[in-house]
Amino acid sequence: MSLYHNLLDFFFPRTCAACGRRLAEDEASLCVPCIRGLDRVGYGGKDEHGALERLFWGQLPIERVTSFFYYSGENHQNILHNLKYFRRKEVGQDVGAMFAEELLDSGFFEGIDGIVALPLHKKKRRQRGYNQCDYIVKGICRVTGIPVIKGAVERVVNNASQTRRSTIERKENVEGIFRLKSADLVAGKHVLLVDDVLTTGSTLISCGRELAKAPGIRISICTLAYAGEFGNGK
Repeated sequence: MSLYHNLLDFFFPRTCAACGRRLAEDEASLCVPCIRGLDRVGYGGKDEHGALERLFWGQLPIERVTSFFYYSGENHQNILHNLKYFRRKEVGQDVGAMFAEELLDSGFFEGIDGIVALPLHKKKRRQRGYNQCDYIVKGICRVTGIPVIKGAVERVVNNASQTRRSTIERKENVEGIFRLKSADLVAGKHVLLVDDVLTTGSTLISCGRELAKAPGIRISICTLAYAGEFGNGK
């Protein structure tokens, strides 16, 4: 590490996005104990419980679905909040890359032609300054080499937060909030749609239905975290 980076790290130390501990020189965004402690969902052709795909059955034609870890504690919340609200964009890239590395040998990325980040409404993007999903996608692309598809779908309604809403309220809250902008970008392709958290799947279904208007499209989904209730007592 250069003198400049040594001084920078001394005055502005890099900290683990999960536990807040100071990171070692060779650690990126998460410390080794927190990486080991992630409660992984797992993927082996289909997720080990089959529940992630079932969220989309009868609502969206889906190929494959997975998440990296269960959203099950304060450290998991800290990872996503640091990425989403505290401008730590590198967390998305680093954790996205970890996720992709662990998925590489599973066959999950096989045949995927392009990656679409779940879009933010332009007003929310201006307020936040960025779309956190773009950085998760950058991390996945860094490992897989799969290209990003930009501009195929847009968010046209700045809907209220899904937090603390029931399943029915979540579905109603996201109806008609996306619009297919350029079908040519995704027609005939196998597209991976990426978000930060999967709970009921309502937002992803809403976006996926717009993408599905493009002829010949196939859709798979991945998120960093799964906040539903299956497996490991969750």
